[in-house]
Amino acid sequence: MKRRTLIAAAPATAMVAATARATAPTTITLWHAMSGALGQKLQSIVDAFNKSQSAAQVEAVYKGSYPEVLTATIAAWRAGKAPSIAQVFDVGTADMLAAGRAVVDVWKLAEMTGVAIEPATYIPAVRGYYSLNDGRMGAAPFNSSTAVMWINEDAFEKAGLDPKTPLATWGDVIKAARAVKARGAAEIPVMTSWPTWVHFEQFAAIHNVEYATLNDGFGGPKPKLMIDSAPFVKNLGTLLSMQKEGLFKYEGRDGAPSPIFYAGKAAITFDSSSIYGQLKQSAKFKFSDTYLPYHPSVIKKPINSIIGGAAFWAMTAPHRSKTEYHAVAEFFRFISTPKNDAGWAEATGYVPVTEAGNALITKQGFYAANPGTDIAVKQLTRSQVTKYSRGIRLGGMPEIRVIIEEEWERAIQNGASAHTALARAQRRAQAMVDRFARTAHA
Repeated sequence: MKRRTLIAAAPATAMVAATARATAPTTITLWHAMSGALGQKLQSIVDAFNKSQSAAQVEAVYKGSYPEVLTATIAAWRAGKAPSIAQVFDVGTADMLAAGRAVVDVWKLAEMTGVAIEPATYIPAVRGYYSLNDGRMGAAPFNSSTAVMWINEDAFEKAGLDPKTPLATWGDVIKAARAVKARGAAEIPVMTSWPTWVHFEQFAAIHNVEYATLNDGFGGPKPKLMIDSAPFVKNLGTLLSMQKEGLFKYEGRDGAPSPIFYAGKAAITFDSSSIYGQLKQSAKFKFSDTYLPYHPSVIKKPINSIIGGAAFWAMTAPHRSKTEYHAVAEFFRFISTPKNDAGWAEATGYVPVTEAGNALITKQGFYAANPGTDIAVKQLTRSQVTKYSRGIRLGGMPEIRVIIEEEWERAIQNGASAHTALARAQRRAQAMVDRFARTAHA
C-alpha cells in the first residue's frame, strides 16, 4: 500500500516541482564595486527592482575595487561563469568594447529582448562615452561623475579671500593659493585627487585638446597619443612650478588623497563631484565646488568636461537563457527611470545620467536646496560635445594613467621639466597603446 501510494504520488510531486520551476523568478547576478553607503544605496535600488515585479530577481555582489571587479569578471568569463552584469569603470570601456563575444552591447540587448533602451534618454556627455562611433550604446550608464574644483571656504575666509569669487583661470587659482600660503590659512594651498583623470583627461576635454589621434581613440584601433604636446606640457609645467613654490602638493594617486581635504587640511582640491555626499556627512568646515579652471592661452572659453565613474555591462556565459538577458535589459531600463536616476544622484553626489532624471531633480528643488550640486551637470553640458570632449577611448587606459603619474612623480623628485617628463610618458604609454592594438585585433 505504502509503495503504491508513493508511486502514485510521484507524478504529482514531479508536476508540482515543474510548476515551481516554471513560475520561479529568473535570478541574475550583478558584480559591483560600490562599498559603504554607495553599496547600501545600490542595494536599495536592487531591492526596489526585485519588489517591482515577480519575473526576475537581481543578486548584487560586492567584488572589491573597480580593477578587482574587472579582473574577476574576465577570469569568470574565461571559466564560463561570468556574472549577468558587471560594473566596469570608465577607463575599462575600450577593453569591454573589444571583448567581442564576452559582452552583449546594450543596443544588441535591446534588439534581442525587445526592451527599449533609448540612447536619447541619456545626457550627451554620458551616452557619447559609452557608445560606438555610430551612436549605438555599448553599456548602460549608472554612476557617472565629473571632476570639479572644491573650495574650503573657512580657509579662504582666513586668507582674506571671498570664497564666492570665481576662480575661473589658473591665474586666479595661483593668486588665491599665494594668499592662503601667506596667511597660513591651510596646511596645503592646492592639492588634487585623481591626478591624471583631472589634469590630463579632463584638461584635454575642457580645453578641446587632442589627447590621441583618431578622435581620442574613438575612430580606430591604432591611435597615437599626444600627451607630450604643448598644452599638456604647459599644464603640467604649471603644477610643477606651483609645487616648487609651495602652492601645490602632490599627495598620491587615484582617490587616496581625498581624506586630506575631508579633514580640512587643504584650501583647494580637485576631485570627483561624487565626494559631495562624503563631505556633507563628515566635513567640519564650509565647502563649495566650482568649475575646473582653464588656461586662456589654450582656449578662450572652456567647453564640457567628461564623465568618470562606471557603467553596467551585460555579460555572456554558456547556456545563458533568453529570460536572463531579458531580465538584464529590464533592470537597465529600471535604473534609468527618472525616479531612480534622480534618487541615486541626490543620495550619492553622482550626476544624473538621463535628461529626465536631471529635470526631476531640478523640479524637486534639490539643486536649489543644495547650492553647487548642479555644477557637475552644468560643466558636463555647457557646450556641444566635440571630437575631443566626447571622452577618451584607449586600450590600456589604467596602465597609461599609472605611467603618466610615475613620470609626474619622478619630475617632482628629480626636478625634471614637464617637457622631459611627458616625452618619457609618451614613449612608454604609446607602447602600451600599440600592444593593446596588436592583442585586441590579432
